[in-house]
Amino acid sequence: MVRDARVKRLAEILVRHSIQAEKDEVVLIRADEAGKPLALEVFRQTLAAGAHPHLSVQFEEADEIFLRHAAPHQLQYFPRLRLLEVKNIDAYIAIRAPLNLKGLSRTSPESQGERARVLKPIQEQIMTKVRWLIVNFPTQALAQEAGMSLEEYQDFLYRACNQDWKAQSQRMTRVARRLEKGDRVRLVGKDTDISFRVRGRKFVVAAGENNMPDGEVFTTPWESSVDGRIFFDFPALYGGREIEGVRIWFEKGRVVKATAEKNEKYLHAMIGVDAGARRVGEFGIGLNKRITRFSRDILFDEKIGGTIHLALGRAYPETGGINKSAIHWDLIKDLRHSGKFYLDGKLIQKNGKFLIT
Repeated sequence: MVRDARVKRLAEILVRHSIQAEKDEVVLIRADEAGKPLALEVFRQTLAAGAHPHLSVQFEEADEIFLRHAAPHQLQYFPRLRLLEVKNIDAYIAIRAPLNLKGLSRTSPESQGERARVLKPIQEQIMTKVRWLIVNFPTQALAQEAGMSLEEYQDFLYRACNQDWKAQSQRMTRVARRLEKGDRVRLVGKDTDISFRVRGRKFVVAAGENNMPDGEVFTTPWESSVDGRIFFDFPALYGGREIEGVRIWFEKGRVVKATAEKNEKYLHAMIGVDAGARRVGEFGIGLNKRITRFSRDILFDEKIGGTIHLALGRAYPETGGINKSAIHWDLIKDLRHSGKFYLDGKLIQKNGKFLIT
């Protein structure tokens, strides 16, 4: 079998830069079955680093079968073995290689929400106690969803991922430190005028440590400071569903009204999962200049240079945020066309281009 040099390069970045595997550490590699080429390269690179790879291959159809056929007591069952597994690893790499992106479209939002609540302790263990990473491997399903041929999507993915992330980190750090000097953020654009406070919150530079591709800086607004309305230009994707034309109104940090042009019922179901789902857990700024087009994949789309995103639900503790929820749902606002980004009343970004150095 001919090995793609781009896959090898990506695996090297994931192991050496992203999770920084060291001798005798345990690395869990969880992959969809179609992600075999990248999973094996990561396995090989983990061994080369002197660490101990643990490979777990999953069948994507299993989630659909479970959510459609599990009885209530099975839906509410907590998988103790999975928690034990993640409590005994140092790093975790999740390789997404879906063959069907609509596999969960026939499952109920209520079942998805209930299962998310049950699995929350496992998710929190991964997010807060180990070094973790999510990455895609190119499949026909991902290419089709992005409106590309498989070859075009492969070029798109490797171009976005295989970069000098240390250099990108330096560039993004300058943006983050400038933002940390301010307090009041205001975003203005199509059907949008929203503001919130960030003074004292940390802006985290995301340069390939948890997502690949990466390329954003993010923080958490003060929980009760979000006020105004926002229209999310791109479709919001969650749980195998596509929600279009999302508009949300906030008062004192809480969602008070939410509408959608498509799948509004699902939107309401997700923000009703728990109290934290009605608050903003993240404010992110896309800075990856190699990603310029929408691909219907949040892993890429939230990094598009010239966009911002707000996430409903769980906050990242490293930013200083305290909001808790079973969900973390990113929604993207495009500022590249008639968008303005103010910090303490000063215009710092116009039409997606920063005016600060």
